[in-house]
Amino acid sequence: QVQLVESGGGLVQAGGSLRLSCAASGRTFSSSVMGWFRQAPGKEREFVAAISRGGGSTYYADSVKGRLTISRDNAKNTVYLQMNSLKSEDTAVYYCAGVNSIVVPRAARGYDYWGQGTQVTVSS
Repeated sequence: QVQLVESGGGLVQAGGSLRLSCAASGRTFSSSVMGWFRQAPGKEREFVAAISRGGGSTYYADSVKGRLTISRDNAKNTVYLQMNSLKSEDTAVYYCAGVNSIVVPRAARGYDYWGQGTQVTVSS
């Protein structure tokens, strides 16, 4: 079983940047598709970005394209989310998730394991 721990959240002004990290334990990280999701108060959890097992393919929600970048370092068992040009609507709890799969899901139900989440607050 893989355990995920997110870090890097915090308070930032609109237009600023943050980098989230998600450290994975377990031996299956390199065979796992990884994703980032977010959930704002009163809203459903939504897809943000995902990355293939080798890191060669990435996928983004339209709302974050060009501003957020997902990457991974399989040697470090870590996936990252670089967040630039942040907006107030990016405020949410951000979760990383993983699944031992070839297919890259965009739906939360497609992922088997989840981190505890990290809060990102963007002030306007």
